Amino acid sequence: MISLQRSGCWLAGVSLAVVASSLLISAAGKPPAGSSLGVGTVFLPNPVADLGDETLTDQKDADYAALAAAYHDVLLTNLDGSGFLVGDWAQVVSETGNPAYSPSNEFRYHRDDDRFEQVMAYYWITEAQKYIQSLGFGMSRRPVNMKSQHVRINQWGLDNSFATTHKDELRFGKGGVDDAEDAEVILHEYGHAIHFSQGFVFGSEEAGAISEGFGDYWAVTVSTLVAPTPDPACVADWDSVSYTASVPHCLRRVDTNLHYPEDLNGEVHHDGQIWSRALWDIRRAVGNIKADTLILEAQFGFPGTTMRDLAVTTVAVANTLYGRGVATQVRAALVNRGLL
Repeated sequence: MISLQRSGCWLAGVSLAVVASSLLISAAGKPPAGSSLGVGTVFLPNPVADLGDETLTDQKDADYAALAAAYHDVLLTNLDGSGFLVGDWAQVVSETGNPAYSPSNEFRYHRDDDRFEQVMAYYWITEAQKYIQSLGFGMSRRPVNMKSQHVRINQWGLDNSFATTHKDELRFGKGGVDDAEDAEVILHEYGHAIHFSQGFVFGSEEAGAISEGFGDYWAVTVSTLVAPTPDPACVADWDSVSYTASVPHCLRRVDTNLHYPEDLNGEVHHDGQIWSRALWDIRRAVGNIKADTLILEAQFGFPGTTMRDLAVTTVAVANTLYGRGVATQVRAALVNRGLL
């Protein structure tokens, strides 16, 4: 069990998915019964990051006026036509209250309705898997979690979320800002599911830290592509308003200056920020497509040892995929964190 502790067309820096979604929604109107397409209302990625407003608070799940501009209608894809949020790459298997259902695949809810979080989970997990496949995984490369990810919404009675191999589920908690209201919490947990699917071994504290760091990195690399915001290195700006006093509100960041090994303290979420910073610097050096391809490829079968071991593998994979020039840039990012 890995917990989240409290402490399309894809181009570098730009996603055409949101633009395409808007055009398709306008052109198609109501999707026909049995369609694989639908319309959903979501946050992109969350109200604080989207609106640049650090004063927003939970207010007991209220749908208040300051949040109005943070709701966006998007195209839902890969639905199975049942009228429920079940599809090729994500499915809501349990929830608090009623399951979202629409015979015309229109899923427009706001945050005062628990079905809103079901739509959030379906949309963001589906977009994450579509992005993975756009990098060639499941096509020319080995698949990465290429299945319908099970999701439970508000089925954990604490303000926490986790991925579990039991029934292969992501479970999102409630309390304060309910976790599945923030896309980056959803994507972080999906990062753990990615590791499960790749045979990643959780054999040490450092392996756990790598997975936490990758989860944070995965949250920001995908959310930045779908919905760019001014401070992309801040993870889960909305979820964290309930338990952070400093501004900006961040669960964690992927641009800290922590250094290996002297800044390790044995707490996986803290130590993971060393790994996430290295990945973030790789992305900034070579772009999201090369970075995310080589990062995902390097993780297959990681035996659960140390950050330095995975750093060596990551450089080797970069060299195999893209040659010496990219490998040199990847090495530099890892050296700067003390990982090589």
